Amino acid sequence: MRPPNVVAGAALTAALALVALPSLVGSQASSPPQVVEAASLHELTISAIREAPPAIDPLDPAFRSAGHLGVTATLIEPGLAAAVPDRPAARQPAAKAASVMRPPKYTLTGGATFYDNGTTAMRLPRGTRVVICGAGGCIERVVNDYGPQKPSRIVDLYRPDFFAICGCPWYAGNTQVKVHVY
Repeated sequence: MRPPNVVAGAALTAALALVALPSLVGSQASSPPQVVEAASLHELTISAIREAPPAIDPLDPAFRSAGHLGVTATLIEPGLAAAVPDRPAARQPAAKAASVMRPPKYTLTGGATFYDNGTTAMRLPRGTRVVICGAGGCIERVVNDYGPQKPSRIVDLYRPDFFAICGCPWYAGNTQVKVHVY
């Protein structure tokens, strides 16, 4: 008895030879289209089609949709709808400008730079909510790390946050900020 890998190898070789050499195994060029004569075709009659098509009964009212229009339904043209009675005017007090934020516990002022791992502040514990304001605007963040290590800086910010509040060009490395601690 031959090993199975020898038989499989021989079968694979034969299959590749058939694919690679189609002219040797009986393949031929396509022939031009030929006209089929009408005398070679026969009419076929199916008895079920000779009868009249079945009539479809109207749907049971239980199966109709909620928007079904009956034969006697009246359609109202837009603009001809019945008038709506006047509604009484509601009196509302005028809105006042106010802030819902409570005042900060204290405020720090100093330098800031960017740090790619979040918001860090050496003088504040992790989890402290702060609002950091610079020349470009303010953002609210939570301190998530201890730092910076330089006494001239009070906060390091995530790079997109830094450029959002600094109002400075892309090549700037530090800016002055005010940190409101809550």
